[in-house]
Amino acid sequence: MKRLKHTAVLLTVILTGILFLAGCSIKKTENRPTITIGCKNDVPGFGLLDTTTGVISGFEIDVASAAARIIYGDDVEIRLQPVTAKTRGPLLDTGELDMVAATFTITDARSKFFNFTQSYYTDHIKLMVRKASGIRSFADLDGCTIGVSQSSTSRQALETAADEQGMTLSFSEYGGYPEIKVALDSGRVDCFAVDGAILNGYLDESALILPDEFESQEYGIAIAKYNSDLAEKADAALTEMKNNGDIKKLMEKWGIT
Repeated sequence: MKRLKHTAVLLTVILTGILFLAGCSIKKTENRPTITIGCKNDVPGFGLLDTTTGVISGFEIDVASAAARIIYGDDVEIRLQPVTAKTRGPLLDTGELDMVAATFTITDARSKFFNFTQSYYTDHIKLMVRKASGIRSFADLDGCTIGVSQSSTSRQALETAADEQGMTLSFSEYGGYPEIKVALDSGRVDCFAVDGAILNGYLDESALILPDEFESQEYGIAIAKYNSDLAEKADAALTEMKNNGDIKKLMEKWGIT
């Protein structure tokens, strides 16, 4: 009787081991490359979260995803992680993100800390105000408060323009674009300043975008400095997408000009 029990236990151990090894084997064969992309989830047309489905979609999502498939193949698993202007850089540095496609403007200062691909979109800083405010030009904003995103390039560009025209501006920084729009609607700021394509996503009947524009904004895919190999491959992928017309098709798909 004892021998039978011992044999049963032994068979159980052997079977468990076989199943475990089989599980490991399946896991290995199912492994595929994974890339984590930092993106915006509050910019209509570029990267916006559908609160009903939980899906983030937009022009930049498609551009970065297509680049990832060119680099790693169609089987690549793409993970999206929402970022803000303040968090995207640190998350690249820590390795939590492999690349960022999140209205990230290429500048000389930023290029010292991150690898950037070539630009996939060009924009300019623009200004949104309430129609009822009576503000109709940049000059009318003298003494006003401008709402900008944290760590964005908008503030510096407007400070430079204000100095050149002898104007005085105040700034309030916010963590996200919806917050700035709410601040504009409530009168806590007099103007919402950011890239024109982003403002277009927040334009409604109560607001207007001024004709003034400032500093060209070239968007690129950002990758950590220590990952130059991926940066080179991502840049080559964008070249391919420009040459075969894919970038243009994606702009048309999302109504981006």
